[in-house]
Amino acid sequence: MVSGERRRPVVVLYERIADAIHAGVYPPGSTLPSEPRLAAELGVSRPALREALLLLQEDGLVTVRRGVGRTVSDSPPRRGFEHVQPLEDLLGTGAPVRVRALLRTVEEPTDFTTQHLLAPARAELRFWESLLAADGTAAALSQEWAAPDDVLEGAHPAFAAALRDVPDPSRTSMLAVLAGASRGVALTAHSGVTATLVGQRRGEQLGRPADTPAVLVTQVVRAADTPILAAKHMLPTGAPALPVLQSN
Repeated sequence: MVSGERRRPVVVLYERIADAIHAGVYPPGSTLPSEPRLAAELGVSRPALREALLLLQEDGLVTVRRGVGRTVSDSPPRRGFEHVQPLEDLLGTGAPVRVRALLRTVEEPTDFTTQHLLAPARAELRFWESLLAADGTAAALSQEWAAPDDVLEGAHPAFAAALRDVPDPSRTSMLAVLAGASRGVALTAHSGVTATLVGQRRGEQLGRPADTPAVLVTQVVRAADTPILAAKHMLPTGAPALPVLQSN
């Protein structure tokens, strides 16, 4: 398990470089400075820089060219990838999409939640796993983690209370609860989209063969600069189309 204290500088460094890319400090197609020079310019260690660069590469902002080095992608993904709406609303443009709880529990941080929620070791995080279905057919498998209660309360006093007191958590998503409790607090999100296979366990949950192609969407939702929710959504082949809103 990786502690939040160790991961936080890497995540902050990732954001600094991503902001510089989107601001044009490192234009599309340009070559980034060498690791030693970039580490010196940013005032960080080379191991932390290397890890942040790997995350930027995974998210498509940076590419590696043999004999050239790390370059900014010609069309780096822009922030404002999506309009912040619960997945059941985004998918429910045709037949209504219903949420069915598979698991509602509390767990310690994983590498995924440590990275995206900056959760310290031994923190208690709410974890909701849900099956979303349209016309009786599984449309998506959703896993959501909320930040610790003290973080939620610092971002907005209503967030933690809303998750504690939701009347029927078996029929709603975590993002729907937080969005409903935001009351004027702006929520922003960024997501990553990758192609994969559903695999054995998720295939059983979705009622699909393990080798069914799927899209995996990872999502982090923030209130101001505070990450309050991290999620993974798996949409198998045949699921309703997922609309995407991109900003200029």
